[in-house]
Formats: sequence, C-alpha cells, structure tokens
Amino acid sequence: MKITSLRDLPQNITPPNDLWQSIAAQIDPQSDAAHGVRRTTAHGGSAARLSQMRWLAAAAMVAAVAVGIWVGRDLLPLPGKEAATDQLTARGTPVAPAAVNVAYVADPRYQRQRAALLATLQARLATLPPDSRTKVLASLAAIDKAKLDLEDALGKDPSNALLQELLVNTYQDEMRVLADVHTASDAGRGT
Repeated sequence: MKITSLRDLPQNITPPNDLWQSIAAQIDPQSDAAHGVRRTTAHGGSAARLSQMRWLAAAAMVAAVAVGIWVGRDLLPLPGKEAATDQLTARGTPVAPAAVNVAYVADPRYQRQRAALLATLQARLATLPPDSRTKVLASLAAIDKAKLDLEDALGKDPSNALLQELLVNTYQDEMRVLADVHTASDAGRGT
C-alpha cells in the first residue's frame, strides 16, 4: 500500500510496549512505576500529595491577592475620594479637594528661577523684534494652556504616569522658552 497523504495513515496506533515504566524508573528508581505498579486511584500517596499541593497553591494565591489589596488600598488614590485639605498646583493657586487627590508641589529652586525670569519677562520682550515677541507670547500661551489641561486631567486621574511626565516636560518647555528670551534679549543688547 502506497501512502500519498496523511489521511492514508492509520488513525490509532498502539505502541508495541509501554515506555512510561522505563522512563519513571530512570527518573526515580524508588517509584511505583519502576516496580511496575500503577496508581490510578485517588487514595494513592502521590495522588494525595498532588491534591494537597493544589490546595496549598490555591491558598497561597488567595493570600497573595489579599495582601495586594490590603497594601494597595493605602497607596493608590481612589476616584471620588476627597482630600482632607486644600491643595495647590504648581502655580500656587488653590484647587478644589474633590478635583485633585495629589498635590503638584514644584521644587523651590524651580519656583525661584521661574519667578525671576517672569519678573523680567516684559522688559526683555520689549527688546525683541515684533515678530519674535509675537512668537514668544504665542508659545508661552500654548504652554500655559497645556499646563492647565494637564493639571485638570491629572486631577481626574492622578496616578497616570504619562500625564505626570507630560506635565513635567511642559514645565521644562516653559523654562526653556523663558531662558531663551532671557538669552536672546541679552544678545540683542550686546551683553
């Protein structure tokens, strides 16, 4: 008989001998399989051990979930949970406690540098050409709007790492623009 496809092969082929006993004997010479004894009942020692291990694994999993919930309840802010005190954004303006669960506290050094750059901003803008001045003001307005939008979104989802990173990047962009205006106005004066 010539076989031309897989369909031509027999569906069930029984092996000429059971290889499991020799495999089990090589793995564990003391096992029942090494001696030709097969345990298929639930009352056997290995079956009882297997059942016990399953119960221990299930208990360990339940305990791990319980510990995770217990630890996580204090670490993660819950939506709708109101803060006890008023909180401040990076600008220092009060925010309603229901809107924000975390405070966006900026580094004092950042606050000082930003305040110093903002104090001289109008004078430095006056030294720039009108086109540059318009572009700088548009950039600062876009950055300010982005900060407000990000702070609002973080008020709704304070644990969102992407929003936190975007807010930090926006603060850095604002500082970069303010520092560039400072540098450009100094260059225009010849200092």
